[in-house]
Formats: sequence, C-alpha cells, structure tokens
Amino acid sequence: MTCAACVGRVERKLGRLEGVSATVNLATGRARVSHPASVSVTDLVGVVEAAGYRARPAEPPAGPGGLPDTARPGPSPEPGDGQQGSGEADERHERDRLLITTLLAVPVLALSMVPAWQFRNWQWLCFVLAAPVAVWGAWPFHQRALRGLRHATATMDTLVSLGVAASFVWSSYALFLGGAGVPGMTMPLTLLPSASGEAAHVYLEVVVGVPLFVLVGRRLEARARRGTGAALRSLAELAAKDVAVRRGGVERRVPVADLAVGDVFLVRPGERVATDGTVVEGGSALDLSLVTGESHPVEVGPGSPVIGGAVNSGGLLEVRADAVGSDTQLARITRLVEDAQTGKAAVQRLADSVAAVFVPAVMSVSVTVLGFWLGAGADPQAAITAAVAVLVAACPCALGLATPTALLAATGRGARLGILVSGVQALERLRNIDTVVLDKTGTLTTGRMSVIAVTVPADAEKDTDAEKDADGDAAAEVLRLAAVVEQGSDHPLARAIVTHARGQGDGHPLPQPVRFAAVPGLGVSALVDGEEVAVTRPGELSGLPGDLRAAVRAAETAGHTAVLVRVGDTPRAVISVGDTLRSDAYRAVEHLRRLGLRTVLASGDREATVRAIAGQLGITEVHAGALPEDKAALVATLQGHGSRVAVVGDGVNDAAALAAADLGIAMAGGTDAAIGAADVTLVREDMQAIPDAVRLARHTLATIRANLVWAFGYNLVTLPLAAIGWLNPMVAAAAMSASSLLVVGNSLRLRTWNASRPHRPGHHSGRARTTTPWETTA
Repeated sequence: MTCAACVGRVERKLGRLEGVSATVNLATGRARVSHPASVSVTDLVGVVEAAGYRARPAEPPAGPGGLPDTARPGPSPEPGDGQQGSGEADERHERDRLLITTLLAVPVLALSMVPAWQFRNWQWLCFVLAAPVAVWGAWPFHQRALRGLRHATATMDTLVSLGVAASFVWSSYALFLGGAGVPGMTMPLTLLPSASGEAAHVYLEVVVGVPLFVLVGRRLEARARRGTGAALRSLAELAAKDVAVRRGGVERRVPVADLAVGDVFLVRPGERVATDGTVVEGGSALDLSLVTGESHPVEVGPGSPVIGGAVNSGGLLEVRADAVGSDTQLARITRLVEDAQTGKAAVQRLADSVAAVFVPAVMSVSVTVLGFWLGAGADPQAAITAAVAVLVAACPCALGLATPTALLAATGRGARLGILVSGVQALERLRNIDTVVLDKTGTLTTGRMSVIAVTVPADAEKDTDAEKDADGDAAAEVLRLAAVVEQGSDHPLARAIVTHARGQGDGHPLPQPVRFAAVPGLGVSALVDGEEVAVTRPGELSGLPGDLRAAVRAAETAGHTAVLVRVGDTPRAVISVGDTLRSDAYRAVEHLRRLGLRTVLASGDREATVRAIAGQLGITEVHAGALPEDKAALVATLQGHGSRVAVVGDGVNDAAALAAADLGIAMAGGTDAAIGAADVTLVREDMQAIPDAVRLARHTLATIRANLVWAFGYNLVTLPLAAIGWLNPMVAAAAMSASSLLVVGNSLRLRTWNASRPHRPGHHSGRARTTTPWETTA
C-alpha cells in the first residue's frame, strides 16, 4: 500500500463481505479484521488479493520469549512494494534502483536547469539518459498503476505514473516532431510553466525529477516510519534468547522457547530475566526501566515476583517460571501496543473518506484543466504542463500517514514510560476527560498495612543505661515485645507489626511466644521473657499517660488503627498501624489539578480514614463506604451532569466503575478484572503516570490534528496553483514528497516526548507537604 486510497480500497473490499469489518493501518501494513466463522482467513486474503494487493495472516505462533514474530526486528519493506517482509534482496534491489536513477537524473536536471551548460545537442543526451528513468526507474509506479487499472482503481502510483508518462510522451513529440530537437536549441530556466509556445520546451527534467524525488521521499519516509515503530522492536529485543535451566540438579542452557512453567532457571548479574516467575533463592536489584518505566531498581528476594525482560543488577537469582510464551507480562505489553496501533481517530476516519475519492477526483481535475487550457486557446505545451503538475502535486500519502505514524510513535513512547493505551479511541477519551475518580486502597495508598508510628511515654526514656544497651531504645524494645506476641496471630495488623519489627531488628529471629491467648475483638497476649505482654485495643483513655492518649487521638484523626502495648499492668506504648500514602500521590493529584481536572476520592473504607487521606491530598470531594455498585452509580451521576469521567483503580471492586466510566485506568499490580475493564494500564508503580498519560494523550491528538491540517492544507494550496499553471511539475514532485516527510517527521517528535512535570509560571499550590505528628516516633 502506498497511500490512503489503498487503505480505503482494502477496507471497502473487506467490508463488503457479510459480517466483516476491517481497519487497515498504512504505517504498519496491517489489517485488523472482525469476521464471522463462515468467512475464513483464506477468504479474507483472497479478497485483498482480488483488490490488487498481497496479504498473509499476521498471527503466527509466538516466538521466543512470547513475542509475536512480527514484532521482531528485521528488514522492512519499502512502502508501496505491496507486501510485507520483502527481505534483504528486495531491499537491495530498491536501493540499486534509487542509486541508478539518481546517477541518470542528476545530469538531466543540471543541463535542463542551467542554460550556460546547454551545449550543442544537449537535449538528445538528456533524452538518452531520461528514457531508462521513465521506463525502468519509474517501473514500480507503472506496475502498480497497471495493477490498479486491472482492478478498476487508482492510487498515488497512478498519479505518478501518468505524470511521468505524459511528460515523456510530450518531450518525445517535441524532440522528434515539435522542433525541440534542432541542434543549438536552448531552454531558459523557469520555475513557472510557459503559457506560450514561442520557445521549444521539453520536460525531461520532469521525467527524471518526479521518479527521483518520489523514490527518495519514500525511502526517507520508510526509514522514518520504521523509527515510529521502534517500540515494538525494542520490546522484542528485551526477550532473552536462551536461559540457564536447572533440571535434575544439572545446569544447562536451553532456548527460551523450551522453558516450561515450573522450571527453575538462573539469572546471573547483568543477564535478563528470561520469563515471569518467583524468586526461589538469592537476592538482587532488578532494573525494570525498559519494561515498566520504573526509574529505580527494585529489590527482590525469595518469594518476590519478577518480570521477564528485567535486568539483574546484583547477585545470583534462582527463579521458578510462572508464565511462559504469550502469557508473560512482556508479551501482553507487546500485544497491547500492537492493538493500540491499529485504531483510527475520528478525524482520521474523515480523512480516509476524503482519500477514497481523492485520486479519481484529482484525475478528473487534471483532465478538466487540460481541456480548459486548450479551450482557452493556450499552447498545448502549457496545457499539458498544468495537467501534469496537477497529477504530480496531489499527495494522498500524507492523509494516510497522519494518524498511524503519530499513534505508532506515541504508543511506543507510552510503553517506555509504563503507560499502555488500548487504542486511539482511548487516547481521544483520555484527552477529553474532565473528572478523575480515584480509588484509595492500592491506588493512592500502597495497599499494605504497615506501622506508621510507635509512641512511648516520655518518662520511658529514663530507663537505665544497662537496659538501653541490652535492648536498644524504649520504642524498639516495646515493638519487639509486641511482635513476639503477634507472631501467634494472622490478623493484618499483627502481620504489619511483625514485618516492621523484623525490618528494624538486628537480624536475629524473634523468640516464640509462651501461653499465647487471643480474645476476639480485644487483642492478644502471651508471656515474653517471663513477662505478660498484651497487645489490645486502647479502650478507656483516661488511664493512659498523656503522650499515649495524644497518640491514640492522632491515629484516629488520621484514620489509622491504634493498638496499646501493656507489659504487666503498665501501658508501655501505642503503635499506630495503617495503609500508608504513596510517596508520589500528593504530587500526582496536584498535577491533575494543574491540568484542569476535577479529582474525586471514592473508597469503600471508613469515613475517618478516607477523609484523612483526602485532607493530605487536598481532595475536597469524598465518597466513603462506597460499595462496587455505589462507585458505578457515582460514575453514572457524574456523567449525568455532563462530566467526562475517568476512573483509576486496581481491585475487583473497581471493575464495575472502570467499565462504566468514559475511561478506565488500571494501576500496576491490579487484579485481572480491573485490568480487563480498563482502557489504560499503568505498568509502573508511580502515581505520576496518571497525569503523564493525560499529557501524552493531549500531545498525541494535537500532533494528529496538526498532521491532518498540513495534509489537507497542502493539497488545498498546491492543486489550485498547479491548475492555473503556477507550479512546475518538477517542483510539484519535490513538494509532494516533502509533504509526506513533514507529516512523518512531526510524528517522530513524539518518540522523544518529555514526561517532565507540568508547571505554571508564577503558580503555587498554596500547600506544602508537611510531616504530621503521628508520622514520627516520640
């Protein structure tokens, strides 16, 4: 395919089959087809071939590492050679054609455009050099034009072929029969066609210039288009080729394709993780920047999940394979990127409708211009020149490339930043949202209970130096005592206290509790080091020291859970446990506000907890105690008031709201239900990805619109100029190639789009992030 007219023709032919709908992408040369079982893939391929093109199924078995073979790097065809995978031989053939055409065309252009160099019989030398270009150099255009003629269709190649043929036939007539072949003939340099026939004129520079400029333009365009699709190739390169597997106690290297679920494989420092799995033994830091966009290495150890494609930055890891082939996260990311690159923006569908009648309309205009000029008494030379200029200046290529090249570059850049968008429709909705509904647990917070603060009475610091030397400070000691008791419980609060104590300890295991007892709804107790230790609800506050009473009230205000630790009958500490706010949550919410978006917090948690989180983030609209159906109803209410709503969530309870919203955004690590219902998936553990996604969508849609404005504007300007004889056909050919290059070049800017944080000059949020009293240890 070479232009939007080709795209329209393939889509129309496929769409005529009953129950079939198709979306064709010019930049990738791929078609996504929905069809009933009664229409086979062979039938679809036959329809495409009957339309004058070639096709093959693009869904081969997954290659090594779970990536489709089509995503792997390899030779790309020249645009317009009618097929994919042309191979190195065809690539070399096209390169040779361009080189020889250039060698033949440059002397013709120089002699035709510099009168001082026009020696006696120069025109005949130009004719000898131009003839091979007109026939062999332009043969790909003639070939595809003839193929289209057999199928009663016309494309960009038809326009180029007719322009070259008309210029060559007229030049041949002028040389042999029109007096231009006389010795000593000179031709003045002019960028505008002559309206009179007083001076003999040949258009051999047009004969060689049009194929040369179009071939050069398409080659540059092909290289640029391969650049816009670099994301898929870079994802393919992340897949390991082989892996060291330990089977039966023996280590050996095998291809990744031979890896099976349950196999234990080794990842040495500097190697890539072969596939998704769980660390069995060893510890290290993994670099996930190329997979999820995480900027910092992630520490992993036994029991930690790992992602295929991550780079091991530290020690030796033994990993058990949990998913292989197309089930890995890297393969799913690749499929999401591929799927996103097949869609069309609403404005692109308008462009495709125009392109469907563009080439026949241009041919009609060219014939009309020829007839008008001849009817007005103009010289046939000038009439033919104007008609040829109309043919050559027209550029439906830019119309077809405006959206897919921008989408290729944007989805690739998004994948590198950990933002996966399901398609251009999701991009359009993401650009237009005005309200963001945020879940709390797992979205704004880490989703994991942890110890926020340990408060001990001030006089506890007056213990003897011997006690301090033996057990550390009072807070650390009381935390250790509480953790020993909580080892006997499986409550989330208990697990948080035990985990925190182990992280703060000296590496020695905690002793087992003696005479452990649990009272439902109250707490637990046990003997530790011969003393009765109880971890319970605070109960009546009047009997507690002032420091501990203040700590309990502060925890309740913040929406955290406070537990009291008693040793014997003495209150020794208050431990505040809660779900902690993500470190980047405030910054992300503030950036959403700066983007002009209304933020709403909806959570199933209790009122005090939700309002405490909202207060820290500056969110004023809060909905607490919201069940899944309540969240979906909230979305419907907001939509009923004219809001365009995006929902951000990660759990099963968010799936209904994600599906009901105008746009669903699933956080990294979310459940399959949430990810399946979402339009955008954020694979990096960073709240800042949400405003980054909005900004990327806005920038992408602005680029697509700019491309289409240029594509339409170019044709609206150049075609009238060509029709009135103000555009030389050779200049028109150069302008036509430049038009496509400008569109692709504009799209390429998205590859380097900067996800830097938005800032308004002179703007201040008016709030500073402060540390609240209960976030420190007394």
